[in-house]
Amino acid sequence: MAGTIEVLVPGGQANPGPPLGPELGPTPVDVQAVVQQINDQTAAFDGTEVPVTVDYDDDGSFEIDVGVPPTAALVKDEAGFDTGSGEPQKDFVADLSVEQVKKIAEQKHPDLLAYDTINAAKEVVGTCASMGVTIEGDDAREFKEKVDGGEYDDVLAAEADA
Repeated sequence: MAGTIEVLVPGGQANPGPPLGPELGPTPVDVQAVVQQINDQTAAFDGTEVPVTVDYDDDGSFEIDVGVPPTAALVKDEAGFDTGSGEPQKDFVADLSVEQVKKIAEQKHPDLLAYDTINAAKEVVGTCASMGVTIEGDDAREFKEKVDGGEYDDVLAAEADA
């Protein structure tokens, strides 16, 4: 009867109700233990929908694999808005600091193609451009040019020197 359950849960706020409870109820696992472990592992994504996979065995043992929310969800959560712009090149809905871009890049880095934080940040900036989010008051494309020119290396590359 071993199996796998895949669900989206709000980070740090999973509970034994739907969607987890009905999926885990018929299995031999301790539902409360699964919920607690998911909340511990997703606390950093407070309230943001996080993909979670629960693999369980007949003996009641289980493993939890926590994915990373989509970049757009992280940007919306960090900037505090609900919907991106309908005209992202003209109407801007929010502004992020370079530190916020770095934070998102570090959260998302395991799922990105980038080798380092600078390139991960450029991928985040690309999402910002399509959502109508500026960075440090600049259009996302202008900000990317500044990153390419090395203007933000001191902030974005700080952990690369460690």
